[in-house]
Amino acid sequence: MLDETLLLAIAAVAREGSFERAARVLHVTPSAVSQRVRLLEERIGATLIVRGQPCIATEIGARLCRHAELISVLESELRRELPVLPRDSADDLHAQLRVAVNADSLGTWFVGAMEDFGREHATLLSLTLDDEDHTAEWLRRGHVLAAVTSLRAPVQGCRSRRLGALRYVATASPAFVERWFNGGITAQALSKAPSLVFDRNDRLQDHWVRRQVHRHVPLPAHRLPSTRAFLDAAAAGVGWGMNPLTLAEPYLASGDLVQLAADSPVDVALYWQVSRLEVPVLAQLTRSVVRAATVALQQG
Repeated sequence: MLDETLLLAIAAVAREGSFERAARVLHVTPSAVSQRVRLLEERIGATLIVRGQPCIATEIGARLCRHAELISVLESELRRELPVLPRDSADDLHAQLRVAVNADSLGTWFVGAMEDFGREHATLLSLTLDDEDHTAEWLRRGHVLAAVTSLRAPVQGCRSRRLGALRYVATASPAFVERWFNGGITAQALSKAPSLVFDRNDRLQDHWVRRQVHRHVPLPAHRLPSTRAFLDAAAAGVGWGMNPLTLAEPYLASGDLVQLAADSPVDVALYWQVSRLEVPVLAQLTRSVVRAATVALQQG
């Protein structure tokens, strides 16, 4: 039987990235966290945390991290169902379920899933934002128990389910199009016109450009890590970018934005990856996510 205190120390170090930050979360000293991690590594007979900046869980460590998170959620559920069980504080009734999600899903449909889940369950959700091509890595490292991701192949220990596709359209303000693309959407024009990217992992604009001109074009880009700011910047004429159609539709209807190329959307397939363990709270969250995605995403 693994000691829960030791498991929580491993999970905290992997999640926070350092022994010092893990110590603050656990309300103990860094030395105590280090001793707990070392003790569990000795009992398991394997390295669980790769020390560095940041500290990273090994494959075995990641599995133990997910196990620790599940224990926390299950104990919280049990305390709600059996009030006679002792607890240290009211916080014990509110476990956090950690989920990785891409910003555009959060900005378009995932809040609906959270609302649906909240009506059925008191467990709190703690979201980690990352590009859909990278959210699965949070699962591999044991930082989260579920993720919205573009990765179809299941992460070890997880199930994968297709949710649908988030449709993007290339948009810019009419004045921006007149200034930069009055001669059409050409490689030369794209190499000069400022584009918008969410962060260094955002390759959606590159993908769209390759489909238009059939080759790679280096794009000058503003970096805007905000779904709403992305839309506002495009409407203000700061640059052109790929925006979710559901969010861009009011701007297109008002004329604040226009599509750079009609009938040329990019559909990004999204998948729900979640721990294989049969845990009621994860099953409920999956139902809520699937319901919201079925309504909001492109199906088929």
